Amino acid sequence: MTSPYVRESSLPALGLWEEAKGRRIPLQFDLEITARCNNDCRHCYINVPAGDREALERELSVAEIERIAGEAAELGAVWCLVSGGEPLMRDDFDDVYMALKRRGLLISVFTNACLITPRHVELFRRYPPRDIEVTVYGATEETYERVSRRPGSYKAFRRGLTLLEEGGVRPRLKAMALRSNVHELAEMGRLCRERSKDYYRFDPLLHLRYDRDERRNAEIRAERLNAEEVVAIEAADEERSAALRAACERMAAAGGVAETDVLIRCGAGMYSFAVGPDGMFRLCSAMWHPDTLYDLRSGTLREAWERHVPLVRDLRGSRQEFGAWCASCPRINLCLWCPAHAYLETGSLERHVDEFCAVADARAQALLGPRGAARSGDAIGGASASPTHGNASPAQTTNGGKH
Repeated sequence: MTSPYVRESSLPALGLWEEAKGRRIPLQFDLEITARCNNDCRHCYINVPAGDREALERELSVAEIERIAGEAAELGAVWCLVSGGEPLMRDDFDDVYMALKRRGLLISVFTNACLITPRHVELFRRYPPRDIEVTVYGATEETYERVSRRPGSYKAFRRGLTLLEEGGVRPRLKAMALRSNVHELAEMGRLCRERSKDYYRFDPLLHLRYDRDERRNAEIRAERLNAEEVVAIEAADEERSAALRAACERMAAAGGVAETDVLIRCGAGMYSFAVGPDGMFRLCSAMWHPDTLYDLRSGTLREAWERHVPLVRDLRGSRQEFGAWCASCPRINLCLWCPAHAYLETGSLERHVDEFCAVADARAQALLGPRGAARSGDAIGGASASPTHGNASPAQTTNGGKH
């Protein structure tokens, strides 16, 4: 029986982002509870081996996580995304999950589903998450394990997916488009659409490693599709191409690009933040420049949010780098570029990235025709004010290389 004093409402219906506009309230945060993973995916930007003792010893304890979650809730947070690495690598995952639940947070979980057990299903059934997102690396065992580089991972993934579904916990499925699986992308899309709880999405854009490991970065670069391939697979997906075209039209209607030397013009640090496995606070999950980090083991979340974030958001770019390229580019919202990704690619928060430019140019040409071809003139739109990290657009709907 439903209590007369309790009313169920969807998160969008609450109008939280509308209420928070201009007020800088951390409504949501990403919590990476481990960098360890049972797979060794060739495109992943964070994973370390499952048995890495150093990574294990650096991980936040359940008590530390509960403290951070409590401080986040006091500041206004309502939603937490739990990810990794693979979050189910932690033996105390259930305790972490319940610590967040006790703080009244809505919880989303990113997982590869390979480690799902009946115990996890029962936990999710009794204390439902807002959603669970599972990445599909391939439609066949051969392709899936070419990406995951773990024998037996495909069967484990299918077993975990079945356990969730049979337990009444229907996940949302998504995919990364890689050199290793692009030949199966259509089949992967069919699988995801058939078994996803609502919608399916894929991401063809990969960014580089947080730890700047050059060997692993070379593997990620080898998995990237070129600009023409990205545009071709997006055009073949009716839902994605329609969303991109609609975004372009909205950007065109908005007028020109505001010229400014402020580096961070997105929603990073406005409505959200991220916390790494070792307690390092970041404005978004991709922001790893040393000058932008804050250690939550040495200070409070309130201090990070109220004192540290404004300093980072006030960082300025130089005329020689940022001003000459990205600051006034009319296609910045068709690009993966943002200061966080620029740092991962180049070691600088403001340097442009040729590969990103090529994708943006190809998208503009494909979506807008001749008027999208010129770099100057017709403006596609200004920088995003989305409450997500980066210059988020329908072109960037997952997370650049992590499940």
